[in-house]
Amino acid sequence: MSVTIRAFSETDTEAVLALWLQAFPEYNDASRPHRNPRLSIANKLGVQPELFFVAVLDGGDGDGALVGTAMAGYDGHRGWLYSVAIAPEARRRGVGTRLVRHAECALAAMGCLKLNLQVLDDKPEVLAFYDRLGYRADAVVSLGKRLAAQESETVD
Repeated sequence: MSVTIRAFSETDTEAVLALWLQAFPEYNDASRPHRNPRLSIANKLGVQPELFFVAVLDGGDGDGALVGTAMAGYDGHRGWLYSVAIAPEARRRGVGTRLVRHAECALAAMGCLKLNLQVLDDKPEVLAFYDRLGYRADAVVSLGKRLAAQESETVD
């Protein structure tokens, strides 16, 4: 399968949303308002949009069917990888590996020395994919806090 990896364009929005709703069933769960794919895209376009990548079937002009996504970020200390999604018909054909490697190279060019990612623990096939790419569990505990759900607090 021949694909081109390029930066996301706003004209990719609907294709990305369709892929994400298919690849990430949790986006369809109304009890998880923090999983809003339109907001994820908008937020990424506001911060390091050059690190939002799409894989498209190669039609010669890079405008073929969208078959994959990857978002990356770098804060000067650690890099992060998010929203790696591959269309079912493109899985096990090297598209995911190419997207991850593309993001790794972009982050390395920025001076990033360590890349982190998180995978839901009920996705063994995704964990196996990252294991094949050399990712290992760090001896850390991942903590999170939903800021939007926080009640107003006063600071003294």
